[in-house]
Amino acid sequence: MDKMNHSSAEAEAETIEPLRYLSKDEATAIETELLREYRFGQQQLTEIWGQACALAITKAYPLSSLAKKQPTVLVICGPDQNGSIGLVCARHLRIYEYEPTIYHPKRSSHSLHQDFTVQCEKMDIPFLSYLPTEVQLINDAYNLVIDAMLGPEADCTNIKEPYPGILATLKQVKIPIASVDVPSGWDVEEPSQDGINPDVLISLTAPKKCAMSFSGKHFLAGRFLPYDIQKKYELNLPDYPGTDCLIEL
Repeated sequence: MDKMNHSSAEAEAETIEPLRYLSKDEATAIETELLREYRFGQQQLTEIWGQACALAITKAYPLSSLAKKQPTVLVICGPDQNGSIGLVCARHLRIYEYEPTIYHPKRSSHSLHQDFTVQCEKMDIPFLSYLPTEVQLINDAYNLVIDAMLGPEADCTNIKEPYPGILATLKQVKIPIASVDVPSGWDVEEPSQDGINPDVLISLTAPKKCAMSFSGKHFLAGRFLPYDIQKKYELNLPDYPGTDCLIEL
């Protein structure tokens, strides 16, 4: 009996493969397959990811744990997909009784991005017209910053204004930063030496290679992925608890 238990435990240990960290090309291939072969919609994926990001914030920073009397959160959105995810995240945080404010310096002309913007405006979420360069103003006004600026698609070697200025400001803030998928300014495949240093990272679909040495709180939102895609790309995703759509790694 002991021998049987021992051999079955060994077999189980052999089958537990390490979580796969994706390259930029792999992440792009998975998203393309979801859109084309599996008929997911771009709006559908953005909504799934944005809500998961908001849930990760509620786990990392519950309302009861916030230092300030008002549950204020600053969400900084970029012009591409990460920015859209940030808009959805802000809307869900508003539903969860946080008080998000959005800074969205370069708005996209993409209709989907515009739709998510209108949804936030209709929920009376304020938009900042500029980001204070006086870092203490940000520290005093907000409990944390959500970085939804430059995602996996961004070229970190050629970041255009206003984002270098925003990143310089974020490097100086004392309040926590939570980054969506890839911290802004980081290369997808390598951790940054001189970029921002977020306290929380929310990986979408599967973690990217730059997150391998991330030492803060790391959440993964990829439970929605069809099993065949998980198998094809050997993602080795962890077992999500209960009915949760995200897991802390």
